[in-house]
Amino acid sequence: MKMEKSGWVVISLLAIFVIVISIYTKKPPIEEVLSGAIEEAEQQFQQNAKQPNEKLDSLSLYIPEGFEIDDQSNSNILLTKADKVYIVFYNSLESAKSKVNYEIAREANDDEWLTSFENQDRFGYIYIVEQADQFEIQIGVGGVKVTTLSNRDELTENIQDMMDIAISLEYEESGGI
Repeated sequence: MKMEKSGWVVISLLAIFVIVISIYTKKPPIEEVLSGAIEEAEQQFQQNAKQPNEKLDSLSLYIPEGFEIDDQSNSNILLTKADKVYIVFYNSLESAKSKVNYEIAREANDDEWLTSFENQDRFGYIYIVEQADQFEIQIGVGGVKVTTLSNRDELTENIQDMMDIAISLEYEESGGI
């Protein structure tokens, strides 16, 4: 059975289409994604804190667009954006250079994706734990820690928002950050 010339053209075009689609949809290896996420966290950490746009009981902080405050207690703020929950833990007795949250993360014995950053004003870190098809992200700056679960595609955006929140938190009372 002979195939007509138009049949070969169609098969060739389909083959090229499949190759092009597979090249563009190929995701980078997870190590590359996580390394890039850590680099993004460090770049955000080195930036100046954004001006707080929300004042709560004894503190103020920057909350990125699209986030809502769901709840607040003495040491926690529960934020949501769409269907994602972000928990902000804060300890006003810890300075911006505190390493207490970082040390707790180090004790978890899984520090492959734990990296710290420091400048003259503050100490920070990022800790990422892979969980099936999601990642638990923990961003810390001094006595402030922000956590959430993220999928691979939102990792960088979540890290940017979380670091903006963490470095912006200011206490109204003396002491602390």
